[in-house]
Amino acid sequence: MRGRSLRALFPLLAKEGCRPKEGVGPLRPTWPAGWFFAFIFLFPIAAHAALFDDEEARRQIFQLKNQVEARQKAIEERLSAIDARLGQLDSSGQNRVVDLAQLIESLKQDVAKLRGLIEVLANQTETLERRQKDLYVDLDNRLRRLEQTQSQLQDKLSQGERSAAAEKQAYETALNQFKLGNYQLAITSFQNFMTNFSSSEFVPSAQYWIGNAYYAMRDYKSAIAAQQKVVRLWPENSKAPDALLNIASSQSELGESPAARETLRALVKRYPSSPAAEQAKQRLIQKK
Repeated sequence: MRGRSLRALFPLLAKEGCRPKEGVGPLRPTWPAGWFFAFIFLFPIAAHAALFDDEEARRQIFQLKNQVEARQKAIEERLSAIDARLGQLDSSGQNRVVDLAQLIESLKQDVAKLRGLIEVLANQTETLERRQKDLYVDLDNRLRRLEQTQSQLQDKLSQGERSAAAEKQAYETALNQFKLGNYQLAITSFQNFMTNFSSSEFVPSAQYWIGNAYYAMRDYKSAIAAQQKVVRLWPENSKAPDALLNIASSQSELGESPAARETLRALVKRYPSSPAAEQAKQRLIQKK
């Protein structure tokens, strides 16, 4: 009976990859189990190497998962068959059956660990995909804001160019009126210019030409007041020395010679290297 049981067990073990040794002794599994473990654990290495390639990582993970599930199903079917056959063995083969059952249980645990690793890789891939989507959304929002900023800047530049052109045109129009002898119209134009373009660099010049227009109209008191504003508000401007010279001329026309000489001396003292100072020196010599 024992011999028949062993003969029935040998073909099963040979089919499952085990062979008995010659002679008497317990059966030992001599089939190369290392290839199976190497085959199983190469899959997580390959999946990990492709983790940072989104689509490729997901494809490999799903393919690996399907392959593992298929192999696990095959292993479970084989294990079921082995369990069924082992159930038919008598008690004399219990020790060998226990060894084989332990090996089978170890294989089950390895497969379970592999499936757990696949789940971890799948979760990491999903997390990476979400992060990339968030990054793309943030990048798109930043690009939109940058485009809006550039558009606004271009609009401001265009407005600035239009404003500069309008400023220059208004100033030249007022100056042309002065050159044509339309002094009152020139005064009004310069005053409008100073109102509309109060931050323009031409404002001191506009005020200076207003004083000259009053002088040309023989309104010397208004001319003095206009030029004094230039000297008081913009003393560093290039028109300030000319404004003092015009004040001295207006004072002379009003018969205020002492005041005119004092103005000329102030001009020479404050702006000694200006062309207006040279004219002031000549006038002081003539008045002696």
